[in-house]
Amino acid sequence: MTELPDPETSSRRSFLTRSASLAALGGLTASTVERSVAAEPASGVIDAHAHLNHRSRDSWEADDRALIDAADRLGIDRLCCSILTPKRPSTADGFRECNRWMLDAMKRFPGRVLGYCYVNPGCGAEAVDEVRRCVGDLGFIGVKLYNEYFCTDPIVFPVIEAAIEFGVPILQHAGHAHHPLPGQPRISDGGRIAELAARYPEAKLICAHICGGGDWEWTIKALRHSPSVFLDTSGSVPDDAVIEMAVRVIGADRLLFACDSSMTTSVGRMRGADLSTEDRAKIMGANMAKILAGKKR
Repeated sequence: MTELPDPETSSRRSFLTRSASLAALGGLTASTVERSVAAEPASGVIDAHAHLNHRSRDSWEADDRALIDAADRLGIDRLCCSILTPKRPSTADGFRECNRWMLDAMKRFPGRVLGYCYVNPGCGAEAVDEVRRCVGDLGFIGVKLYNEYFCTDPIVFPVIEAAIEFGVPILQHAGHAHHPLPGQPRISDGGRIAELAARYPEAKLICAHICGGGDWEWTIKALRHSPSVFLDTSGSVPDDAVIEMAVRVIGADRLLFACDSSMTTSVGRMRGADLSTEDRAKIMGANMAKILAGKKR
């Protein structure tokens, strides 16, 4: 089982780091700090989509540490992370290696880093076995799928069914562009995720990075009739009013705060959004905490 942080310690750390971070920015009033702290959910702030580094990168250890330090400065209590292979499609040996490193990171940063199990569904039984090993035996909190296949390809279904069995979320890489993406011929979009949700309404599907590029308005509308699909708020695109539209169309109960390594933009997007205190708390951590609590075993 994943070790969770003590709520009192977590809250105190968040208060201190958030206040220090805001003070360092300068020009912010005391009321700004009070409003930000008041919005923090009891669960703490959870980044639902983060990544640690593949160890073929010379600076992987320092870069992992830098991510945690940035989370400290921004008042993020927990990060839901995966490690991907640099070249895809991944082999079974490739994703198993990534998941071993992910488990090591969960031990190096206990209670801060929660692990998604990354697999390539094209590896068939080896992918399903890896989900069972990581989620069932090692305390991983969900499954990460990238772009090896469309999420609606039948070869993906056994992985979805394994995640359903454990009651854990599937974070699906996604985007909707109006031009070809030669490097990602099988990228899924909100429409395909909605189609998958209709086939498996019991699955906890997360459509990744609404601000990661592409047509975010199209994506939000594509998901409006799929109540079991969540949408993560991450990405480097600084467009205005994305969060407000998402709340209006699909509701705050289905939005998950996330950064996907674009930390300042993603945190700024949430701080600038015009939201009620209740909706902000849901998005910043309460919704993801509820998903994590739904793990069956």
